[in-house]
Amino acid sequence: MAQIEVRGVSHRYFTMKEETEALRNVNLQVETGEFVSIVGPSGCGKSTLLSLLAGMIRPTQGEVRLFGELLTGPSRRVGYMLQNDSLFEWRDVLHNVLIGAEVRGLDREPARRRALELLERYGLGGFVGHSPKQLSGGMRQRVALIRTLLLDPDILLLDEPFSALDYQTRLSLGDEVAGILRDQGKTVVLVTHDIAEAITMADRVVVMSRRPATITAEHPVRYAAGRLPPTALRKEPEFSRYFNRVWEELKDHVRV
Repeated sequence: MAQIEVRGVSHRYFTMKEETEALRNVNLQVETGEFVSIVGPSGCGKSTLLSLLAGMIRPTQGEVRLFGELLTGPSRRVGYMLQNDSLFEWRDVLHNVLIGAEVRGLDREPARRRALELLERYGLGGFVGHSPKQLSGGMRQRVALIRTLLLDPDILLLDEPFSALDYQTRLSLGDEVAGILRDQGKTVVLVTHDIAEAITMADRVVVMSRRPATITAEHPVRYAAGRLPPTALRKEPEFSRYFNRVWEELKDHVRV
């Protein structure tokens, strides 16, 4: 059974002046442990789809199911990582990681041990007492990811988590995050504008049209070299073929 099922979903936003159709008849399934990237033109509704998967909003039409059950609100089995790391500057790294556990009322000491374990495992063990302003952009995003992982969600939703970083940091962090998520065995849905990022991190790339968005194509991604770090996969012969295939699907929906 798929962990995520989107069935005939359409969504409209309403204001006092107008109605905006963001999504139209979207259908999508994501299997357990699968990493899916979603690409599409700016403003097409990719983040709206993530909000629907997170249970933050309800679709105007259709339904979203997680683990076979109708989603009617936020689920504790889903973690959502936004573009902004949203770290509190007045809390050190450890206590930023513990925020979600505190909000959920989890036992303090087991949560603290788990947080320290994750920080050590992913290269931040020496920074537990640092404030966020003492960290690089990539380190801040790793802290935000560990904060999400501490709650042990089955599904991770990533909304352009590298977009605010410089190019070199983005490449390096992409390698790190891909490795962490594979290591954790999570089901992942990543929204990105970066085709190269999509085709080197994911098992499958979903292409969306301009608004009102629907899914126009899906591309399974398999490299003969196996699941190498994303930067290494950019050197593989399949990379350019996947890139061109996705761009051909996407370019007619991009307004310049």
